[in-house]
Amino acid sequence: MVQRYVNRKTELKFLVAMDAVALAWANLMWYWARFDWGWLAEPVYSPDPTIAGTLVLFLSAFWLLVFFFFGMYRERFASSRFDELVTLGKVVTIGILVLFFLFFVNNLDPYSARLTLVAYWVAIILMVSTGRIIVRSVQKLLILQGKGLHRALIVGWTDVVEPLYEEVARYPEAGLDIVGAIRLSREDQEVGPSEYEVKDLPRLIDELEIQDVLIALGPNDGEQLVEVLRLCDGKPVTLKLVPNFYSIIGGMARTEHMYGLPLIEVLPEPMQAWEQSLKRLFDIVVSFFVLVIGAPLWFLIGVLVRLTSKGDAIYKQERIGQGGKSFTVLKFRTMGEHAEADTGPVWASENDPRYTAIGRWLRKTRIDEVPQFWNVLKGEMSLVGPRPERPFFVDQLAKEIPLYSRRHRVKPGITGWAQVKWKYDSDLKDVQQKVKYDLFYIENMSFRKDLQILFRTVYTALRGSGR
Repeated sequence: MVQRYVNRKTELKFLVAMDAVALAWANLMWYWARFDWGWLAEPVYSPDPTIAGTLVLFLSAFWLLVFFFFGMYRERFASSRFDELVTLGKVVTIGILVLFFLFFVNNLDPYSARLTLVAYWVAIILMVSTGRIIVRSVQKLLILQGKGLHRALIVGWTDVVEPLYEEVARYPEAGLDIVGAIRLSREDQEVGPSEYEVKDLPRLIDELEIQDVLIALGPNDGEQLVEVLRLCDGKPVTLKLVPNFYSIIGGMARTEHMYGLPLIEVLPEPMQAWEQSLKRLFDIVVSFFVLVIGAPLWFLIGVLVRLTSKGDAIYKQERIGQGGKSFTVLKFRTMGEHAEADTGPVWASENDPRYTAIGRWLRKTRIDEVPQFWNVLKGEMSLVGPRPERPFFVDQLAKEIPLYSRRHRVKPGITGWAQVKWKYDSDLKDVQQKVKYDLFYIENMSFRKDLQILFRTVYTALRGSGR
């Protein structure tokens, strides 16, 4: 029995499974046409079934990786099937060019190479697009039957909430089921007190398992909109504005139509899919290289930390990461074993007396951050991103600094734009300045920007000018 509500992971699993089946058939068809039937070139040998199976598995895995790399498994709930197929065509074209230039072109005569290329392109497009059309059509059919819906919550003025209910009801294909609303009253409206307030938004998202937040505010309601964005930052929801109310959010929006229901998505993904994939691949390769190649040195440093002061060589501390989830960050210990026993959580300073003799050097060279490459390998952090902060400070700063929680939209990093542009935090003003740099980075994320930050970080470490 199909549930009335379905999460994004379930949708993704069905799509990946269908793609895997479609790719296997496409590769089998191409293999038979090329080697068994002689349609694309004269067969030169009788293929071994084991070789055929291995090749089909390899090519299918290759295509699944390509689809992941180019964002074909990002959420496309109730989106245009035509747009999805156009994107598929672009991705398949790039993937086939890479595949054939690497493995096949040199082994075929020019005519056979072109024919094989076109035939393989047609096979992949035909089978995968058919599979995806089936998935999306079944999804649409289930949505019309009230199954597989996304839970939605409205935040808006009382006089526009009811019309929005009616508008969403007119477009059942959009797959939105409004399960609640936060009604705001204007001063000139004589309306009784609302059951919920804007501050209840994070709690309602969790309790009602909200997937989409529809924002129905006016063009002059910048303060209220900023507060809604702040409270939703770090939550696994998509934010959509009702049309005509989005001029104040500038470049942070993207217009979309969900089967005729016009909505504007707020704060879409900060990086293109292929750049996100490249960023993650780069994180894995660099982290593995640093940890493995430098293992003898890191072991020696750990021994020195243990010998020069009491306590473990590796310091563990809870930090807040992407989506507001907590994780344990690892560092070489640079302070005494109970450095905050009397003071509680405090910011480190440039000449902090709590540093050990070797700890001060580790901080200046940034070597104390090396154990965090393990956090990067695990996917809890990235090489570049806003530095993760402790829950104690996050709770404080989220109240003091507008949009502070937006830092949690991306993975925290070992280094970041704020770290290469500003000094260590010593007071709230420093934090406010760093948040500006962090938000600038999030709004301008790119792989090129990451490389720039990494080069500047290495330069700082070699100079020993870290703090």
